[in-house]
Amino acid sequence: MTTTEMRSAEEFRAAAARIEGEVARRLVGQQAVLRHVLICLIAGGHALLEGVPGLGKTMLVRTLADVLDLRFSRVQFTPDLMPADIVGTNVLTETPEGGRRFQFQPGPIFANLVLADEINRATPKTQSALLEAMQERTVTVANTMHTLDAPFFVLATQNPIEMEGTYPLPEAQLDRFLFKLQVDFPQPDELVEILNRTTGGELPPVARVADGPTLLWMSHLAREVPPDPTVVDYAVRLVVASHPGSELAPPLVRRYARYGASPRGAQALVLAAKIVALLDGRRQAEIDDVRAVAPAALRHRVLLNFEGEAEGITADALVADLIHALPAAA
Repeated sequence: MTTTEMRSAEEFRAAAARIEGEVARRLVGQQAVLRHVLICLIAGGHALLEGVPGLGKTMLVRTLADVLDLRFSRVQFTPDLMPADIVGTNVLTETPEGGRRFQFQPGPIFANLVLADEINRATPKTQSALLEAMQERTVTVANTMHTLDAPFFVLATQNPIEMEGTYPLPEAQLDRFLFKLQVDFPQPDELVEILNRTTGGELPPVARVADGPTLLWMSHLAREVPPDPTVVDYAVRLVVASHPGSELAPPLVRRYARYGASPRGAQALVLAAKIVALLDGRRQAEIDDVRAVAPAALRHRVLLNFEGEAEGITADALVADLIHALPAAA
């Protein structure tokens, strides 16, 4: 590693540490979730946070918006929400000359950081309004394409328990999320600290410590990390083995998986592994980095069959079996 590369890697770690440190001033615990969300932001991807109400999912995203100097918008998804409420619409306005013309009024999707709160409460028609924006960073309204400003991130939340009045996200939309993160219940000592912070005065203030150009620079640096052929090979074999018809598939996957991860899963594994290496002060990703991000990158891309759902098998169990069964070397 050259001196310039070392300085860049140190600046990368310092910027990430500042972001995590400021968020931790307000958010108690959930360090693993915060780290994975930060990986998504650096990778230029989107994150789906799943957990029961009250675990701090919205607080995490709002605090990130306060820490990052980005345009932030929040969309509360409800069954009556329409696509135009998200992407915007053309409205009839009067011109100074007394005429009339249609003018595009952008919706809340035109921001850098978009919180899609309880995304599974909106109908599939409305959910699909995010598909083009998440993949192409564009929005098409009335045959006119509008480009979203970079960087652009969607951080969505959903409740996995209360299913009445909800609409499961389609596979095509799930695949556009770089990570799906499980937000767990806090430990007793963390719960005590949460009560101390939230039942007293105002929440601790946080400072803006990074902006859009900083995140774009960090993303560019991560993509410049040279790919290790062994790491790429392991990520490819991991994705291939997630398909029940593959010769590499372990018994649990063959029995309970309906469909495995897409090529986006392999992209997520390799890019996230590079970012993990940089956050750890290394210039080269390792197979253990791929294993560390595999649950978040694959749990929403490995689909269970009817037998797996009936027996209560989880996607996490299949991913864990994949990691355990697949050797590091081919």
